[in-house]
Order: sequence, then structure tokens, then C-alpha cells
Amino acid sequence: MGGPGQPQPSRAMSSAGDFAPGVSWELEAWAATTGWYCAPGPESEGEIRMYRSLQNHAFRVMCAAALAVAAVSCSSDPVDTADTSPEVSLISAAAADESVAPAESAPIPVTEVPVVTETEAPEVPVTEAASAFANAAWTAVDGDETCMCAGGDPWKMWVREADPSKVVLFFQGGGACFSAEMCGPASQSYDRTVDESDNPAGAGGIFDFTNPENPLADWSFVFVPYCTGDVHIGDNTNDYGNGLTIEHNGVPNAEFALDQLVSRFGSASEVFVTGSSAGGVPAPLFGALAADRLPDAAVTALADGSGAYPSSPGINAAIGGLWGTFGARPEWPETADLTPEQWSIPGLFVVGGTHRPDVVMARHDHAFDDVQAQFSSLAGIDASELDTLIDGNATEIEAAGVPVATYVAAGTDHTILGREEMYTQVTEGTRFVDWLTALVNRQPVEDVHCTVCT
Repeated sequence: MGGPGQPQPSRAMSSAGDFAPGVSWELEAWAATTGWYCAPGPESEGEIRMYRSLQNHAFRVMCAAALAVAAVSCSSDPVDTADTSPEVSLISAAAADESVAPAESAPIPVTEVPVVTETEAPEVPVTEAASAFANAAWTAVDGDETCMCAGGDPWKMWVREADPSKVVLFFQGGGACFSAEMCGPASQSYDRTVDESDNPAGAGGIFDFTNPENPLADWSFVFVPYCTGDVHIGDNTNDYGNGLTIEHNGVPNAEFALDQLVSRFGSASEVFVTGSSAGGVPAPLFGALAADRLPDAAVTALADGSGAYPSSPGINAAIGGLWGTFGARPEWPETADLTPEQWSIPGLFVVGGTHRPDVVMARHDHAFDDVQAQFSSLAGIDASELDTLIDGNATEIEAAGVPVATYVAAGTDHTILGREEMYTQVTEGTRFVDWLTALVNRQPVEDVHCTVCT
């Protein structure tokens, strides 16, 4: 998915562009969590085989929970993976309801991706600044003693030093885990390590620095790899039994990355915090944290592919307890009176936006995102109206007083920022790359929503 002449990522990328060894980590994670096992298969051919593996009712409730949080991780984007919910809690209340019937054991059909309207991109001259930084290299930075992956392995990140006045903080996606089966060393439901295959060099979308339409081509980047199974928001050493201990160390790793951003680009006047799928989850939270650390910078936060999952206080507390999310929350006045049941994925927009109303918040989703739809169905949610769930999330966030710009495209794809499709996607006459460019430049953007979304 790299641009002309660029090296290709060493880790196999799915058709949707995810950094994953030929399969969506997040999909594996959700499936395992909800009592299904997804046999690895090339997503590009839609070879997703699911088998019923768990039957007891208690775990079904956790599945539903997993669904909300894990859905957050399902992905097929180059450097991402995520799923969100609409309220200030994590998953569908229906998921926690005992009346929800277990899913059938028949394989879940993979929805065929509809044709997406495309238009010929206009001729865009390469700016002098973008040209000057086109060959800026990625440099690996080892984490300190606070950083680690799920099994205690070393963690590292990557930095691209281009224009020092403008910097992107990007969170990688890659699954989730919240059970012994999902978190074990043989599990393929999430990525447990960081190595050279995570290097974003040569990826597409916003990582294609040779594309003249890339609004971030001349920006510096801080790339935050993901290997902790907690969608970057946990801080807990959890004993899953039988000698399996997992380091849900997402927040310490992310805080180290933010520290690196501040130390290297402390004079930056613009900061763009984003991520796809699981990586989209922390965007609004770390957007506000970045604004705290760089109070003179204009900060924007965009969550990609994480907007459809309803939420449940019980799941927030259950999964959050495994990951230690509530204990890792920032010590802000806005978090002082919250409970574990209220500390949720969609709630991160509310808390972050309330704490720092100067941060511009935004989301991108596909109306019938196949990954989010599959897991919504597993939770007993009518996935045929996934677009309604996405819209409901935005409504809940804005009802809490936090404006959020939205772009909802037609179709079943999952995520956009790491894919070349970001340059061709058009919804109701608005090209996504034009909408993104305006957002990056902090110009007013209208909400964009497909009319015919299937």
C-alpha cells in the first residue's frame, strides 16, 4: 500500500490495510471473546471461519462485554483497529441482558463490500514543504522501564522528524484480549509483541508521504505500536489463571510516547491525535492530554472506525477491571466523581472534550462496517441499522455538550486512514481527503453522512 518506489511493510497487510499477519487481530479478539474462534484467513478473500467454542451463560455476558470493548479493536486498517459505542458506557445494554439468545453456530456471512463512489482526484501540486520532508526517515525509539508488551517483552515506538511545528500522534490498532483463551501465548486475537513488522514505513493512506493530496505529508509523526490487548487505555497486571499473567500496559506505553512528543516537538503549534479501530479509542483522551502538555498548540483528535457499539455500565466495570482502565484515568476535575461503570469508550469524547473544549473532536465510520456489524449481531443487536447506532453515539456525545465532527461513508469497509481509499472516497459529493484536509487545517467542516448507505 506504499506510494511509488516506497518499500512495502514487512508485516502482511489485509485488503483493508491493517498491520496484521494476514488476518485482522481485532476480529480474532472479538470472536474469541464472544465465544467464537476466527480461524486465521486472508481477509481479502473474506475467509472468516467461526466455530462455537463456549456455551456457558456467564461467559456470554462477558462476550457481550468483550464485544463492546473488543469491537473497539476489530480492524482491517494498516495501522489501526477499533470500534466505539454511542453512550457514556461500553457495550449494548442488550448484551448484558440475560434474555439475549446465544448466536447460532452457523458461519457469519461476510457482507460483500458495495461499490464506493469515487471521483478522479484533481491535480494537486506537491508543496515545497511536503517535498522537502518526503524522504524523512522513521527512527525506532526504545521504551523505558515503564514500557512493555503483554508478555513483558520490550516495547518500542517510531518517530518521523519532519516539520517540527506540526506533529501527528498515531495509535496503532491490533486486537484485544480479556480472557485466558484470548490472552494466552497461542492466541491470535491480538498482537503480543512489537518488532520491525510494526514499522509504518511504506504504509498507505496518511503514511504515503509522496501523495500530493496527503494533508499530513510534511508533518512529524509519533507512531505508538500496540501489543497490550487493552486498546491503549489499560494499566494493570492481570492474573488470568494457570500461570497466565498479562501486562495490560497501554497507558504507560502511550504516556511514554506523549512524553517523547513533548520533548522532541515541544514548540509544535499544531498536534493531530488519531488512530484507527482499537487505535481510534484513545484519540479523544490523548487529544486532551496533549493539549494539557502543549497548551499553546492547536489540537485535533480524530477516531477512525470506532463508532457503532452501544454500551453497558456492567461491561465498562468488568472489562475495565481486567485492564485497569479506571485506575489509569487522568486526575481531572471531570473524572473525580465518575465510577468504573461510567468510564467508557464513547465517554472518552465527553470527558476529553469537557476538560479541553479547545480540542476539535471528530470521527470517521462506514455506515455498515462489516466488522462492527458482525460483532453487534453477536451481542444481540440489530446490525441492519448499524448506521443508527453510529448516529446515536454522536448524538449522545453532543448531548453532553461536546461537539464532534462526523463523516459517515456508505458501505461495509472498516477504517480509512491507512488505506489508499482515503484519496478516492466520496460521500454526498464530499471527498474524504478534502474533509480531512479541512479538519487538519482547523477549518470549519460540515458533518457528512451518506444518504444511501448500503
